[in-house]
Amino acid sequence: MSQNSTPAAKHQAFEALKIPSFPIFVATFVLTMMADNVEHVISYWVAFEKFQSPTLGGFAVISHWLPYLLFSVGVGALNDRFDSRRLIQIGGALFALVSLGWGYFFITDSLTIPAAMVLLALHGLAGVFWMTSSQVLLYDIVGVDKLASAVRLNSTARYFGVLVGPGVGSLIMSTLGPSKGILLNAALYLPLLIWLMNAPAPHRGKRLEQSAARRVNGLADIWQTIVAVKKVPTLGVMILLSGAASFFVGNSYQAQMPGFASALGGISPGVAYSMLLAADAAGALFAGITLEAGFRFTRVTPTAAMGFAIAWAVSLGSFAMTHNYVVALVCLFAAGFCELSFSSMNQTIVQMKAPDAIRGKVLGLFGMSSSGLRLFSGIFVGLIGSKVGIHWSMLGATVVFVCVTLGLLYLNRENKV
Repeated sequence: MSQNSTPAAKHQAFEALKIPSFPIFVATFVLTMMADNVEHVISYWVAFEKFQSPTLGGFAVISHWLPYLLFSVGVGALNDRFDSRRLIQIGGALFALVSLGWGYFFITDSLTIPAAMVLLALHGLAGVFWMTSSQVLLYDIVGVDKLASAVRLNSTARYFGVLVGPGVGSLIMSTLGPSKGILLNAALYLPLLIWLMNAPAPHRGKRLEQSAARRVNGLADIWQTIVAVKKVPTLGVMILLSGAASFFVGNSYQAQMPGFASALGGISPGVAYSMLLAADAAGALFAGITLEAGFRFTRVTPTAAMGFAIAWAVSLGSFAMTHNYVVALVCLFAAGFCELSFSSMNQTIVQMKAPDAIRGKVLGLFGMSSSGLRLFSGIFVGLIGSKVGIHWSMLGATVVFVCVTLGLLYLNRENKV
């Protein structure tokens, strides 16, 4: 099978789990994602209680996504020269250091807004090192044959961590308190750091042989990677699709969920509101499990990925306009299902098409597109929503995204790749 082709072998349910080291990779990924969200719950709550600062809340969003926009390709380039396991350890160590930093300021009651901003910025940088390098290590562990299965399972694990993280964070904070809770959270990164000391990566050697001679060239890497991607049209289309999804919609609707909930009948914090927050992640989990088990409607192709992307946008647009709570839950569940479907297909195709010699840079560019551009989605749903209402702004964002996706669908068919 060539590197740039999709798997043609008969699907076997959960086949990536048969690789001995992959289940450990997924377990540490879930634990780290959960710890990431636990830290958000505790640190955001304490900072809000202490400062009541909308500015700091806005900075928290910017500091989370801006590093992906600025540094993803650079970190990807580092993965083309150095061991991805060590780069992930840098990210994990930064995560733990930030939790310990929060703990120190909580215990001494000395937290200031500048200190909080530094910790938030370090947390965002840690995320780039961890997430970007993990995608490269994923390939190093499983290779080509089981890559589609591995990507689906890893995407499912990410949503599981997002789903359980806030609940675990609330439980830890309510039982141990913020200070002890954030210190316990620092320990959740230890399994990742320890396992990576000798984690197997059987496909790493061949990839590094082709890429180790390449230098890290800062901003020039972004342009060079874009030029290389243009030579593989399908690869470019998939990266543009992820960028459009992040730029126009992203996860901005989650930040506006209190407003949507209010329009559904004045739903207050509690079970009903929590179900709205969880419906999206639950749909993604259901998609990951059912698709990996073999219940699918299509092969992994660019056309299928764009079809699910359009269905995702339609689901979110329908959610934005409904005033029925049950319909809202169904729409969010469908949105989660379609989002995992198209994003896992998207990433699988990118992984398959990425040349080994610049795999890190390509995955870094994909991370910049799929994560970094989320920084701008708040403009469409948030700022424009303040003028025309969040329901109409959300609908408008999804309509624009559908139009862009239809354009990419036409472009991909014209390329015949």
